[in-house]
Amino acid sequence: MSFPLSYFLFFFSLVLGPIISISSTSWFGAWIGLELNALSFIPLIAMKMNPYYSESALKYFLIQALGSALLIMSSFILISTFEMASIFLFLALLLKLGAAPFHFWFPQVMEGLAWPQAFLLMTLQKLAPMILLSYLITSNLVTKMTIMAAMLTAVIGALGGLNNMHLRKIIAFSSINHMSWMLMALSVGDSFWLFYFLVYTIIVLSATTTFSSLQTFTLSDLVQSERSSVFNSTLISMNFLSLGGLPPLTGFIPKWLTIQIMADLNLFIPLFFLLVSALITLYFYLRIIISFLIVLNPSMSFNIKSKTMSHTSPALLLSLSFNLIGLLTPFYFFIT
Repeated sequence: MSFPLSYFLFFFSLVLGPIISISSTSWFGAWIGLELNALSFIPLIAMKMNPYYSESALKYFLIQALGSALLIMSSFILISTFEMASIFLFLALLLKLGAAPFHFWFPQVMEGLAWPQAFLLMTLQKLAPMILLSYLITSNLVTKMTIMAAMLTAVIGALGGLNNMHLRKIIAFSSINHMSWMLMALSVGDSFWLFYFLVYTIIVLSATTTFSSLQTFTLSDLVQSERSSVFNSTLISMNFLSLGGLPPLTGFIPKWLTIQIMADLNLFIPLFFLLVSALITLYFYLRIIISFLIVLNPSMSFNIKSKTMSHTSPALLLSLSFNLIGLLTPFYFFIT
């Protein structure tokens, strides 16, 4: 796909916005960075004259405008009542993140995006709000609210992914569920959530690269003959299992470390919610894998020397290597 020159300006300002927000010394400067980031992302959503892209761009604009209005209002009352302003700032950032109870817009916007834009929405667009949220974790009230939001987000992300046929919606609810783990990591550790975010970005890059290369958008697309080679089926399965946090794949590493930290702090009730939600997400991932490997495609050939193997793109091979990083997990236990 060829990009007009103007889109490189949007890419530049898309990255510049979070940098301004993170480095700002005031909430007004953070608001400016978030606005620059959001307004740069909207043209990237509507790159093609497609009604689905335009609808997603409009929904994203309205939600981000609402969140920005709430954020700038909170910054005005920050001087007089810090606790009340912190609550409104917290809610505004949750809205921008797409975390529960303000998750409703995230799957709807994701459903109308191409895979590259979906990757940006699930990763880069969450970075600045998460860092700004970490600045608020200074009072006991905001910490408790973050833990409550993490538990609710975990439940919503797990239950929302059930009985879905569209891959982008499934990945969207998976992103909501992973957001709960990052919120919990944010509330219990100063910078550990950044490690979780980095690993999650690698996993999402692997998944979106695979689905974009195979032009896959629904579960029925997975079982089409030209996409159901041994390599592609294995790669898709590994992407799903890594998103579900199954050991020893890459997605298991940050979840295991988060579990260790929460257990050390005796946060067993939030840990219970997160573990149950992780099992539910792993269940619907396994159901998808079983469906397209066995039930929907029983005649698939498992000849490792198939023609599709010789035409595998380097992007898919790189995607496979991302999921195998988790095989290095035993070395962590040997070192520690």
